[in-house]
Amino acid sequence: MFKNLSPGAIGVAADMKQGLAYARQFGFEGLDVNIYEAQKIAEEQSIEEIKKLWDGIKMGSWTFPITWNAPEEEYREKLSQLPKIAALAAELGCFRTAIWIPPASSEKTYQENWDFHVSRFRPIGEVLADYGHMIGLEFIGPRTSRANAKHGFVYTMDGMRGLAASIGTGNIGLLLDTWHWYTAQSTLSDLSHLYADDIVYVHVNDAPSNIDVEDQIDNVRCLPAETGVIPLGQFFRTLSEVGYQGPVAVEPFSQKLREMEPEQALQATIDSLDKVWQQAGLHS
Repeated sequence: MFKNLSPGAIGVAADMKQGLAYARQFGFEGLDVNIYEAQKIAEEQSIEEIKKLWDGIKMGSWTFPITWNAPEEEYREKLSQLPKIAALAAELGCFRTAIWIPPASSEKTYQENWDFHVSRFRPIGEVLADYGHMIGLEFIGPRTSRANAKHGFVYTMDGMRGLAASIGTGNIGLLLDTWHWYTAQSTLSDLSHLYADDIVYVHVNDAPSNIDVEDQIDNVRCLPAETGVIPLGQFFRTLSEVGYQGPVAVEPFSQKLREMEPEQALQATIDSLDKVWQQAGLHS
């Protein structure tokens, strides 16, 4: 596993060069790739120039480029552009992309929604498989995120693994978020049954201590190891035991973090990751 910087997830605005500078300055091992910015640099300069910029920094994930639930014509148009983007990401050496999946719908029944996801993600998965890419699908755990919709949908780790299996392209796994794992009331035992290849990308957060798990709200979170509500040391020790070696990024939706200056937010973020690594007994 490596400590990965996703600037937008902590409310820090940064283009590629600034993001790389921040990663080096604060000790992040990796950084997410804005594939559209990479495309622009590759066209104006070269792919080799991008690789030079990234010297010593790992690539986390690249921007998922398709609004998969868009109207059919828009979806098909984006799908036709996918091979070019996938080829670029592969040439750069970044083979992970990820997207979240809504946990409910007021238009589609569970089965209709399942079939819709399979029909949309199978072609995407097939294209990306041709270039060696993995897609991480993120389940959304909080009960409050699905309470007002007419029809529930996948909101657990095992449910998302089932959807990935139905899509059937062999390159679809989990974007595993500690917040959603906790709010879906999954267990460490559930986690221990995963294989390393089941996990494409990991988000790490903590939860407020004064809110019951059933009442947690998705955009009210805490920095990793801030409250201790989520057993992050055990979580990441288990991930290490199953062999996960990919990126881990902080996504706390923290008002306190948003109010900080960029350098303060970055320092608080890397400090929180260091604390999680220490709790899990991982090498920094």
